[in-house]
Amino acid sequence: MSHHVEVSRTVAASPEQVYEMVSDLPRMGEWSPENTGGKWVKGASGPAVGAVFQGTNKLGKKKWKTVSKVTAADVGREFAFDVTAAGMKVAGWGFTISPAADLVGGSTVTHWWDDHRNPVIAKITGLALGVKDRAAHNRSNMEQTLDRLAATITAS
Repeated sequence: MSHHVEVSRTVAASPEQVYEMVSDLPRMGEWSPENTGGKWVKGASGPAVGAVFQGTNKLGKKKWKTVSKVTAADVGREFAFDVTAAGMKVAGWGFTISPAADLVGGSTVTHWWDDHRNPVIAKITGLALGVKDRAAHNRSNMEQTLDRLAATITAS
């Protein structure tokens, strides 16, 4: 089982614009096939290291919530967070953003995931959600997320 997956895409928006989009929790549901959005909790009102948010997810008919803590909030460069569910470490997720080398005014966005689950929990959650290979599943979802993000940028 792979414990780290990342996908990259060049988009026609500045690093600051991309950061604003990927750190806008409710909007993530527009792009992600599994995450349906999120909201800031515990006094947080926006992206900042240490800020906490609740994420909502859906896969088929299954729905669940997670708690996440922001680990990186560097405007125009990186937005990242660690996810827990039922008090257990689940994953690290993030977006790293840099000016595109091949598109003036554009950005290269790298969406990444690190699996923090122990093997027993990974097996149990895989069975519960019907996802045998979480790394391959997340890679596909991350590619779709970046495709949808790019389409939103192009449409605006």
